[in-house]
Amino acid sequence: GGREASGAGKKSNTISRGIVERAEQSEGDRNVATPRDYYFALAHTVRDHLVGRWIRTQQYYYEKDPKRIYYLSLEFYMGRTLQNTMINLGLQNACDEAIYQLGLDMEELEEIEEDAGLGNGGLGRLAACFLDSMATLGLAAYGYGIRYEYGIFNQKIRDGWQVEEADDWLRHGNPWEKARPEYMLPVHFYGRVEHAATGIKWVDTQVVLALPYDTPVPGYMNNTVNTMRLWSARAPNDFNLRDFNVGDYIQAVLDRNLAENISRVLYPNDNFFEGKELRLKQEYFVVAATLQDIIRRFKASKFGSTESVRTVFDSFPDQVAIQLNDTHPAMAIPELMRIFVDIEKLPWNKAWDITKRTFAYTNHTVLPEALERWPVDLVEKLLPRHLQIIYEINQRHLDVSALGQRRSPLQGGDRDGTCCAVGIGGMVLSGSGSCFGRLVFEDFAALEPEKFQNKTNGITPRRWLLLCNPGLAELIAEKIGEDYVRDLSQLTKLHKFVDDDLFIREVAKVKQENKVKFAQYLEKEYKVKINPSSMFDVHVKRIHEYKRQLMNCLHIVTMYNRKPPRTPRGQAAPGYHMAKMIIKLINAVAHVVNNDPVVGSKLKVIFLENYRVSLAEKVIPATDLSEQISTAGTEASGTGNMKFMLNGALTIGTMDGANVEMAEEAGEENLFIFGMRVEDVTELDKEGYHAQEYYNRLPELKQAIDQIRSGFFSPKEPDLFKDVVNMLFHHDRFKVFADYEAYVKCQEKVSELYLARVPPPLPTGMLLRPACVGLAQEQLPAPSTISIP
Repeated sequence: GGREASGAGKKSNTISRGIVERAEQSEGDRNVATPRDYYFALAHTVRDHLVGRWIRTQQYYYEKDPKRIYYLSLEFYMGRTLQNTMINLGLQNACDEAIYQLGLDMEELEEIEEDAGLGNGGLGRLAACFLDSMATLGLAAYGYGIRYEYGIFNQKIRDGWQVEEADDWLRHGNPWEKARPEYMLPVHFYGRVEHAATGIKWVDTQVVLALPYDTPVPGYMNNTVNTMRLWSARAPNDFNLRDFNVGDYIQAVLDRNLAENISRVLYPNDNFFEGKELRLKQEYFVVAATLQDIIRRFKASKFGSTESVRTVFDSFPDQVAIQLNDTHPAMAIPELMRIFVDIEKLPWNKAWDITKRTFAYTNHTVLPEALERWPVDLVEKLLPRHLQIIYEINQRHLDVSALGQRRSPLQGGDRDGTCCAVGIGGMVLSGSGSCFGRLVFEDFAALEPEKFQNKTNGITPRRWLLLCNPGLAELIAEKIGEDYVRDLSQLTKLHKFVDDDLFIREVAKVKQENKVKFAQYLEKEYKVKINPSSMFDVHVKRIHEYKRQLMNCLHIVTMYNRKPPRTPRGQAAPGYHMAKMIIKLINAVAHVVNNDPVVGSKLKVIFLENYRVSLAEKVIPATDLSEQISTAGTEASGTGNMKFMLNGALTIGTMDGANVEMAEEAGEENLFIFGMRVEDVTELDKEGYHAQEYYNRLPELKQAIDQIRSGFFSPKEPDLFKDVVNMLFHHDRFKVFADYEAYVKCQEKVSELYLARVPPPLPTGMLLRPACVGLAQEQLPAPSTISIP
């Protein structure tokens, strides 16, 4: 992908000169320039190729005035930008040549770039994939979020425990962003509501300024460059200085931090709601600044124009579509109503009709504890006018629906707020024209079924194939052309090559090369030597009980007890006790397994710390088996499974999330599906789930649990994992024991298939059969495997 036409040599010379000039500017002499200087020189040179396209794209949008899409998200997990930009602009070959001419190592320079880790997991990565996709489709789209100074914490594993460190990703600067102080906007908090003859006013507020930073988002080989605008909080110059003559000047200046803390740090963990005031401030901050920006752009007509040429809002939904990525930006609904009713003086019914036709909403979780419910007294203190609007939305909803409090945006009590909460999910459903995600909102779905759709989110093939697995991408392009990079449905053209021995051999060769490279990385970083011919069984998920890393861990213990073969990684939020205990357990099991002389090299377990986009780009192309083993009915979508499948890994999983559609597309016989379906889980809930019954009936499960409980994996602290065992027996909502037997049997099928496959011999002489095939024929119960939870 990203090949250039003739003239690439000339382009590489130009790029080479640009890199040298920029490196010399930073140090005065290229001979003392560091690799970081060269990374920044290369990044700025590549950005130069973006800027013209970026300006022309925005000019085109202003001239044509298309309907614009605004994607609001509290998270954008962008990862690294350099290589993705080179691919999308068709510059990679020229840049590679230029770097080679300078005697530099392109991979070394790419590794210097910090990940933009402004997200927890799938929700933030989805937002990043959407931006790439919309730019590639040529849509007039904008991403809006927060420029966190500290992204998702850096995870370190010390003595098997997770330790969090701050992610100071901006410490060396960010070459891809441009500050736009001319578009700085005020955001109001606190204050009171005043009823005047001219209407309702929100007065005596505390103002925080929102400073935008723009990052270009290039489409793939189409000259379109869209914008991601992230807001940074700044205190106004007079912040707390009005009382200077009677107060403390130094303290007044220090208090500016209170305002600027809004964009300081990303809250970790997107699967458990915590009602923190700072989080609500972040959520309102991003929507208030964004809506001002959207309305300014709607009112203007031509590029560079500051005049308001549109003063009537009837056409607003025809020009503006706002997508809310989960409930976090839901305050956009009462904020837009406040602007329409209080500032633009629209009648309520008209404002509400426009608002409903403007917003759409995606729900990312089916876990009720993840849904936001803010205490009324907090909302009243921070956003008093918005609470009044929410009450009005609530009352009108009840009047129309006549279905009672249960389906109300306001939940749990009286208007006085003594036992009441603002149910963000309910409000966003009331105020959106379409919603993705039915299960959590069955009451609303019954009331307005036409609003609800079920969609499985996708992934961008540019980053998750072209960038991370160029060998496979090139192989596919040679067979079916390069158009599949924009249209993945064209991959069906590969069906005709299923029996092509040479093609199958080449695909196997690419996979083996990726495994060898990843094995070298693991040996360097973790000092664990693994056999590249063994099965790489990978479980990449944030640590949560519903993702069932514990079931994978129990299987590892079972395999260990059979004395055969199996490597890891997940990420947990600090303060989430069970997640941290699961991480410790996996590492404790790994320590025993990896140091057992009988097992030797047949089974290795590695917990990959600090999983992030750039690490995913290494792990995914090397994976043989992808673990997607959540309890049926708990995964809203899941996009990791698609990334693995796109890179040639087979999937072991439950019929949950995107596995359902993957099975429809690829055929269920081409996935390893096991365990309870949604209806089975529902039935078990009715009957009652009793973990003890499975423990008594399954000897291998009993043995594994007894070992964990007795301190076999934690001899210095025998009771270390008692909370984990207690949860599995008494509080396991996700029924690990119920699927354990089916999971182990399915893993045995995986092992049999891996051992039985006979790929044609590789020209390189590389051995793809597992190293322990001979032993397996001597009744070793399972193959050589590497499992990475």
